[in-house]
Amino acid sequence: MKPIKWPDPARVKDFLDQYKYVFIVIAAGLLLLLWPTGKKQAEAAEPEEGLTASQEDFDLEALEEKLSGILSRVEGAGQVRVALTIKSGMERVLASDRETVTGQNGSNSWKTETVILDGGDREEAVLITQNYPTFQGAVVVCPGGGDARVRLLLTQAVSALTGLGADRITVCKGD
Repeated sequence: MKPIKWPDPARVKDFLDQYKYVFIVIAAGLLLLLWPTGKKQAEAAEPEEGLTASQEDFDLEALEEKLSGILSRVEGAGQVRVALTIKSGMERVLASDRETVTGQNGSNSWKTETVILDGGDREEAVLITQNYPTFQGAVVVCPGGGDARVRLLLTQAVSALTGLGADRITVCKGD
């Protein structure tokens, strides 16, 4: 067996001196990767069961009522009624598995199946993302709608809550 030839200690010292900052950055990066984030504690605190379909569903009427209640508290507005229009509805993107199927005549087709988790007594599809509806416009009717200050406040509030621009929100005076 051949003896191991160790490098000259002076060359090793020169090498370490030359690349000491690189080693410091690598060591700091490894330390940050190993640093605990507390994510496991947050995951443990979450309930095991997810939201039911009725809790996840978007309810336009409930949102309009909630918005009306909030906007009615604006000074000078009075009793507010809100109507919202939706550009696109709620969309759920589920995880799917795609497989190539070759037919007897040599043609290929795709077979797509939704990924299902088996949770013992129940099964549920794996949800990747859930896109909530985007709003198209809003109409606000209230007794204080004739006052420019109230119109501005209501327009800003609806814009902040729905993401609509001021050009898509109309505030009207009503009884």
